[in-house]
Amino acid sequence: MIGSLRGKIAHVNLNRIIVDVQGVGYEVTVSLNSLSQIHLSNEISLFIYTCVRENSIELFGFTSVEERSMFELLIGVSGIGPKSGLAILSGLAVDDFREAVLANDIGRLTAAPGVGKKTGERIVLELRDKIRRSSPVGRENKSTTGHASILDDVVSSLISLGFKERNAEAAAKKALQKSGSECDLAAAIKLSLKELSS
Repeated sequence: MIGSLRGKIAHVNLNRIIVDVQGVGYEVTVSLNSLSQIHLSNEISLFIYTCVRENSIELFGFTSVEERSMFELLIGVSGIGPKSGLAILSGLAVDDFREAVLANDIGRLTAAPGVGKKTGERIVLELRDKIRRSSPVGRENKSTTGHASILDDVVSSLISLGFKERNAEAAAKKALQKSGSECDLAAAIKLSLKELSS
């Protein structure tokens, strides 16, 4: 499997590019967000997702590892293939897509090409917990700061320990109310576990 490519851009055509790696041209399909950062003849590094099918091998390229990871999550959703996943990430930047899923913002998701209401609901249902768990500890997205960010991290940690989301969220909220704004993540998790065991 090809995990990454580094070379010069030899050709750009719509959302496909050819990357010249020491004389070998690799045709790579990219999202519009990645394409906007690509300039002809410039050297570029791309993170690659290799899609192997019975009759073809396709390369999908991303300028950030985060975008590739989000693409891999997306194509794991039933009914979404690589081309649909790429179209969605062409319509929404990675951070915007993450926020829309975590906020259950179906309207924002359906603004992406090829996403109807049912597909948007399925994306949220299948990806919300995965995105929450895969977000780095301490990440603050554009819509959350401070207390709300710690709450999300605590809930994610409790879910990964096997607790149900509803119980985890209730316990985390109680723990953070009791501890105040100075509580760090480790302490908040401990207090939440106490709430769950009481």
